[in-house]
Amino acid sequence: MADNINIVEPPPRKESEGEVKRKSVAGKPLELDDVLVNELGQFGLFQLRNILLVSLPIIASAFMSEYIFSAAAIPHRCQIPECGETGKDFEYEPHWILNAVPETSSGFSSCERFAPTQDTGLNGSLLSCPANLFDRPNTVACDGFVYARDNSVVYDFDLGCQEWLRALAGTLSSVGTLLVLPITGFISDKYGRRLALIISVFNLALLGLIRAFSVNYTMYLVLQLLQTTLGAGTFSSAYIFAAELVGPKYRVITSATSSSMFAVGQVVLGGVAWVVQPWRYMIMALHIPCFLIIVYYWILTESVRWLLSKRKYVEARTVLENVARVNKTFISEKSMEALMNPPAVTQKVESNIIQAIFKSRVLLRRVCTTPIWWITTTFVYYGLSINSTSLSDTMYLNFILTCAIEIPGYATAVLILDRIGRKATLSGGFFISAACNIAFAFIPAELTIFRLVIYLLGKFGISVVMTSLYLFTSELYPTEYRHTLLAFSSMIGRIGSISAPLTPVLVSDINLILEEVNEHLFNRRLNKSYLGIYCGKCRNTSVESLEKA
Repeated sequence: MADNINIVEPPPRKESEGEVKRKSVAGKPLELDDVLVNELGQFGLFQLRNILLVSLPIIASAFMSEYIFSAAAIPHRCQIPECGETGKDFEYEPHWILNAVPETSSGFSSCERFAPTQDTGLNGSLLSCPANLFDRPNTVACDGFVYARDNSVVYDFDLGCQEWLRALAGTLSSVGTLLVLPITGFISDKYGRRLALIISVFNLALLGLIRAFSVNYTMYLVLQLLQTTLGAGTFSSAYIFAAELVGPKYRVITSATSSSMFAVGQVVLGGVAWVVQPWRYMIMALHIPCFLIIVYYWILTESVRWLLSKRKYVEARTVLENVARVNKTFISEKSMEALMNPPAVTQKVESNIIQAIFKSRVLLRRVCTTPIWWITTTFVYYGLSINSTSLSDTMYLNFILTCAIEIPGYATAVLILDRIGRKATLSGGFFISAACNIAFAFIPAELTIFRLVIYLLGKFGISVVMTSLYLFTSELYPTEYRHTLLAFSSMIGRIGSISAPLTPVLVSDINLILEEVNEHLFNRRLNKSYLGIYCGKCRNTSVESLEKA
């Protein structure tokens, strides 16, 4: 490798190792970023190749969201044994359905049916199911269900009217993304970034594939939790690979590119789910190709920053020489020696972070504020993705569009972060998303296209926030506490992503409550004056702006 590298020697005399060390200690120690800026190049062919390679694992990491389709809610109703239904594979909406099931504003009830009469001499059939077979208006809970589709675990594991249990798949997936942080961090720091990436991808592929053969819902849920707990480190490991050898000037762009690749992965997920709709085959189609990424162990070079931190200087030198060769640049022997012989680090007495926070009102205010940003951002971001499938009948197209709109959101953040500032970018993204989400709630369902456009603008706004959040949060804290407090904010923010999968159930329950309230008010025949007083008490509330950090 050294024979093919273009190393420029500093004229006229090569400095000794001792001289290099002394120069590093005398002034600011030479860092890898200095070498990237001045010699190797901040963004060259080597960095581009790395980003393209790790794009595939990032895309694959998005496949862990397939629960949105495999555990999707499907329309269902009660079985009617009096009319010949003895299983779940019958016509979902026969012509006699309203004789047996109560009517609702959206069609007919999913979880109740009219009680059967006590007259055992009456019998119905699949062709004829008269109303006199039932004791109307008395209702009873379903003993079994008939489903509109069979491409969900709801059908296979008979989860009708168990919405909270169905939504648990998404919540456990988000819990796994919290549990994975210390696991991936330990492997990455002790055994290297490359091995952490390969192990994460292998776990993602294997546990995802096994989940396709789940025999019950408990097995499905356990494997969902295990997959994200052991495989969700794929994104963070790949992100580190993409960013570590890029110069400071290109790190924001690299971050946005990695996020865009995740959005591409979600688009691929939606496309595969659209084409391969049986949930078991869909999971297989998504995860089997992921095993090919294991060959990256022999393709990707180990992170040079990790090699230097572990004093693996021979391997680090080889990587740096390879970077120079591929980028057609150089690294001087002086710089190489300085990197291989870092100055001794003076042991600092660590200050108490808790005391530091409570001693500084500014720091305390920021520690209380940034987690709220993270909770809000993750809740809205994941909530919009999950709920996009219920916007209209075109659930797959809605999901694809909702994920694709993230890409211009990330690009917009890159363009304006340095122009208008971090705070303006963050606040603007929050405002756009909030305004669009509130407006969406008041748009009639008949205006399908308009509703979708407003919904997409809301996702666009929160995507701008998502890109800005890491950078702005890290810049708010002092260097010595930056990593700890950024990790704290991110960890607390998981509350939002854990809660987001439950929003479809919450919306459904709220709608049922509102329907019952409206029906109660209507039956009491309230006069107009009372209605005016009642509505006057329901004024819209304003959202208070976040306290300035």
